Amino acid sequence: MKLTSITLGIATAAAIFIAGCATSQKTISEESLGLRKTDLYTEQSTVASKTMYKQTPPGTGEKFERSYENAPPMIPHSVEGMLPITINNNMCTTCHLPGIAESMNATPIPKTHFTNYRPDTKLDKKGEIVKDGKVVENTTDVTLAKEKKLDTLSGARFNCSQCHAPQSNGQLVKNNFKPDFREAGSKNSSDLIKKMDEGVK
Repeated sequence: MKLTSITLGIATAAAIFIAGCATSQKTISEESLGLRKTDLYTEQSTVASKTMYKQTPPGTGEKFERSYENAPPMIPHSVEGMLPITINNNMCTTCHLPGIAESMNATPIPKTHFTNYRPDTKLDKKGEIVKDGKVVENTTDVTLAKEKKLDTLSGARFNCSQCHAPQSNGQLVKNNFKPDFREAGSKNSSDLIKKMDEGVK
């Protein structure tokens, strides 16, 4: 009986050892990593799919649902001749400014873009940091600045292409993400101005 137990123990240990060796021999090729599935150390064998931006004229493009609640909408029309945006040339504002957008069949620029969320920051005579009139020890002490309504487009939001990208018909990457819109209208519009400080204490 004792011999049988010892034999069984040895057999079990051997099985575990063999299984461990088999497992350790499994390798993952570097080419299988990443989205491109190509050599990670060179670009020579990498051929990106051709990006084909929409050629649809402004005002006529098919709008996509937002990727998630309050996500920046993608640009559904050709941007030829509109980029880059400079301090002296922002073609987007000619159609997307509120008051004009509806007549141009364009998405109006939301109220958040006419609001300054940056705290007024300066050093006082003692060299202390003052944010929105209060001395703070750390620049991150202000989690959400006081809102300041603006009559013009905020400088922080002026460069539209910083967040809004043109739609293209390039190769798609599989994505299992499912957005959870809390309100039906959120798929095609923004209410970020109401939810800006959600979760901020």
